[in-house]
Amino acid sequence: MNGKQKALVLGATGGIGGEVARQLRERGWTVRAMKRGLDAAARNREGLEWVEGNALVSSDVCAAAEGCDVIVHAVNPPGYRRWSELVLPMIDNTIAAARARRATVILPGTVYNFGPDAFPMVTEDAAQNPVTRKGAIRVQLEQRLQAAAAHGEIQAIILRAGDFFGPKAGNSWVSQAMVKPGQPVRMVQLPGKPGTGHQFAYLPDVAHTMAALIERRRELPPFARFHMAGHWDADGTTMARTIQRVAHRRGLPMPKVKPFPWWMVRLASPFVTTLRELLEMRYLWQQEVRMVNDKLVAFLGHEPHTPWDDAVEASLRGMGCLPSAARACAICEPAEGR
Repeated sequence: MNGKQKALVLGATGGIGGEVARQLRERGWTVRAMKRGLDAAARNREGLEWVEGNALVSSDVCAAAEGCDVIVHAVNPPGYRRWSELVLPMIDNTIAAARARRATVILPGTVYNFGPDAFPMVTEDAAQNPVTRKGAIRVQLEQRLQAAAAHGEIQAIILRAGDFFGPKAGNSWVSQAMVKPGQPVRMVQLPGKPGTGHQFAYLPDVAHTMAALIERRRELPPFARFHMAGHWDADGTTMARTIQRVAHRRGLPMPKVKPFPWWMVRLASPFVTTLRELLEMRYLWQQEVRMVNDKLVAFLGHEPHTPWDDAVEASLRGMGCLPSAARACAICEPAEGR
């Protein structure tokens, strides 16, 4: 790979941004990561080139993008909060920086853009009629990228995927709703109803795919969209059963599976912003929504895919939900002569 290539990653301290930064670094790229409140000791953490800056300040983003071939726009307001205030200004700043530096923008997209009229099998060009506020904002975000690309100002690539999970996923449905991070898995909660499929996306697979698209960006038109198939939970219980299996194999008692308490979320949502925003997305758990990846496979030749058990084990270990390897062995394998 060409080690002279340089990428700016916005949101490198988050799940997808951090994974893409590491993937590009391993491919020989120079990776610059922008973060607010950066201390001197962190400026070369993980082999990245850290610079201080705020994604809401256009001059910060433009300065950080100097000399960069690609800008990875993986920054989002934390906890689903203040989307209406922050999401669009941040993408405007990224577009301005990409225009000034003649850089490609790559965006991890979501299924929020689509409403039930596009379900259950969603292609890249399906009508975008969102039913939530966040979905409407995501549509506008993509429209701004598309408009800039149409005017020849930038190149933009969008990769849409399902619900993220992974060892460093941060806020995700797996860590916020299904298991409790930082403690052994004792219970798994199901946000969806059994029998209704749901799409997940393992962060390292998403990052691998984004890195592959970045390295072949010159083969793409000014504006390109792709979908990942990810990990398809066909009956709505595969993720839970895999968590159970992995936890038990690593020495924990078989976790129980219970329905997610949506009633409690509804009661508390007027007082807790994050819960209110989670409740708004419940419709994606009540019906099947599956992204079609034919276009991605035709271009790359395959979609990176980590087996369910491996992906879930790495995720649980990263969340601190499994015992250490030594302790697991002691639990699972009695000493000789006993």
